[in-house]
Order: sequence, then structure tokens, then C-alpha cells
Amino acid sequence: MALKRIIPCLLLRDNGLVKTVKFKKSTYIGDPINAVKIFNEKEVDELVFLDIDATRNGKEPSYQLIQDIASECFMPFCYGGGVKNIDQIRRLIASGAEKVAINSAAFHDPKLISTAAKLFGSSTIVVSIDYKKNLFGKKMVFVEGGRKSTKIDPVSYAIQMEELGAGELFLNSIERDGTMEGYDVETVQNIANAVSIPIIACGGANDLQDFKKVLQIEGVSAAAGSRFVFQGKKRGVLISYLEPAEINSLT
Repeated sequence: MALKRIIPCLLLRDNGLVKTVKFKKSTYIGDPINAVKIFNEKEVDELVFLDIDATRNGKEPSYQLIQDIASECFMPFCYGGGVKNIDQIRRLIASGAEKVAINSAAFHDPKLISTAAKLFGSSTIVVSIDYKKNLFGKKMVFVEGGRKSTKIDPVSYAIQMEELGAGELFLNSIERDGTMEGYDVETVQNIANAVSIPIIACGGANDLQDFKKVLQIEGVSAAAGSRFVFQGKKRGVLISYLEPAEINSLT
């Protein structure tokens, strides 16, 4: 059986670490470098950093912060946020990111995915897919930080991104973001049935059973979430991770 990964997803805003609920209600968590040091001690396999303001504000990725993270980070990490051209991807990789997640630009400029996959290898290019129900109750992919509907359903969009050359998909349920109500297993399963590239599921994780439920889906290579920076119903700030025995129970 392929190794299943549990990945903390860390949100960046103004070079600080924050947490959101349904892409809103941003709460400051602390310094991302301190979080990295704690995750180093807990021997986390991988990290994902997403700058939630970069695309919305038209900002460049914070290359210095990424270099600082890379200098402290013992594990590989993926960076996403504000990525819209090849030069940025090249600089991000040079700054230490092993993978680059592309969200809004994958919709606005699909050729970016195919070009990047050819230049840097498909395993480096992750397409981040944020989705939620529209006014008619249909699940649709949203870009621009969850504000703009693409009018494309997640399954069709995932197929398109695979055809363009994406090496991995990062699925994030906007409606479950930060709620700790469990993953959207149905949508993850539907997408896994439709594509052959690895899937990272995100949005809604709370306990070990949530991880087990989504990781048992064939095609899901990892479960991600912010559960590792919040703890309990009152959302107290606590940097944590699963114990080795818990991780072993997932495989």
C-alpha cells in the first residue's frame, strides 16, 4: 500500500500564520517559522503553505519568507498563493519549495499548467481546487479566494487539470474549511473515480476517523487540514500533530 500522508495546511497573511472558517473569519495564529520548528520536532512528513491574500491583492509571493521557511524546514513543502507565471514558479523552486500550488491562474490561464509541467515536471505542479455550492445548490469551483465562480463542477475541472499536466490535485471544500465537521467524502470520491493523479483532500478534518475515512478512498494520497493549529470546540491555538501510532493506524 502506498504511504498515506497527513499534511498540516498553514495559511499565510502578511507573513503571519492565520486560520479561517469557510474562507472568512481570519484568526491570527502566530509566526510561521515557529510553527515550522514545532512541526520539525514532531517529524511531520510534509507541509502546505497557502498565502490567502496574494492573489486577491495582486501581490507577488513572499520569496524571502519562503527562503526563511526552507532554511528551517526539515521536510518538503508546497507553496501556493499569487502564482500566475513561469518566472514565479522558477523563483519559488529556487527559494526552496518542492511543489507549487496554482489556483486562480489555472482557470484564467490553463496553458500555464501544461507549460509548467513540461518545464519543471508534473510532480512539481499542484492544482488547488476550491469549491462550494452555488445559489442553486450545485457544487462549483471558485477562484479568487472563493469569491468568483468558474461555473465548472469540481469533477469536470479536475479532469481538465489532469489533462493539462497537473501532477497532483489539492481539493479544498470552502464550506467545510475550519469547521471540523469532517471531509466532503462524496466529492473527493467522485473526483478520485474520475482522475488517475494523486489527490490531497482538505477542509473539515477533526479527528482520526475523519482522516481514516478520506484516506481509504483509492487515489487519495494525503489528507490535509488546519486541525493541527486549532484544538477543541473553542478553537484554541495549539500546534499539534498525530502520534506515530495514530499515523500507523491509517495505513
